[in-house]
Amino acid sequence: MFNTIKNFANDESGATLVEYSILIALVAAATITAIGNVAGIIETRWETLETDLGG
Repeated sequence: MFNTIKNFANDESGATLVEYSILIALVAAATITAIGNVAGIIETRWETLETDLGG
């Protein structure tokens, strides 16, 4: 019984999982932000091109 509790207390695999999950969430948030910014730039350029062509 005590060995099981001791092994559970010394197990750090859950901490590693949490760290990787946080890292993946940060990368996903940065990617979504970057895609949103690029989409805004493309939309602005497209509208400028439309206006220049008289559309």
